[in-house]
Amino acid sequence: MSAQLPRRSRAVPRPPQTRLGRLLGANTSQGQQRNHKPRIPIVEETSAGGLVVALIDSIPSVAVIARRNRLGNIEWCLPKGHLEAGETPMDAAVREIHEETGIQGTIITHLASIDYWFAGSGRRIHKVVHHFLLDAKSYDLTVENDPDQEAEDAAWMPLETVANHLAYPNERRVVGIARELLDLGD
Repeated sequence: MSAQLPRRSRAVPRPPQTRLGRLLGANTSQGQQRNHKPRIPIVEETSAGGLVVALIDSIPSVAVIARRNRLGNIEWCLPKGHLEAGETPMDAAVREIHEETGIQGTIITHLASIDYWFAGSGRRIHKVVHHFLLDAKSYDLTVENDPDQEAEDAAWMPLETVANHLAYPNERRVVGIARELLDLGD
């Protein structure tokens, strides 16, 4: 007769529980709930804007806005904003550029869509910004019609150097795309 081997438990052995583990509720469903971090809500946002170009003193120029960042510092950026109910990204780009700069423009083409994440006010925000190239039909700058009063100033900057003044790398890349499209190179 052959010797029988002892029966092994099919259960996975658990590490010994310490007094601290018992106090914290480790290895219990109640403890797992206590140690589980709540999920931060995710919000989807879509914005549109872009480069509105004009010949200012015979120089191809772009309308940009100055606004304050979360730290209260002034930063130059391309005009853009949220889509309103039922609005297309193209409609929003034209409206936002007009509100933030006073410039009426017509869309020439789509340049790029930027997709990024950031956190704020206890939530994670997934944002997509559609950037368009627009031809200026008016040239006088004003920030007086900005309903959110985010734009503190607006200026025409030469397309050749505007990227040097923009706060965001993604917007600098969008300017590069526009320069290539307009055959202005880098």
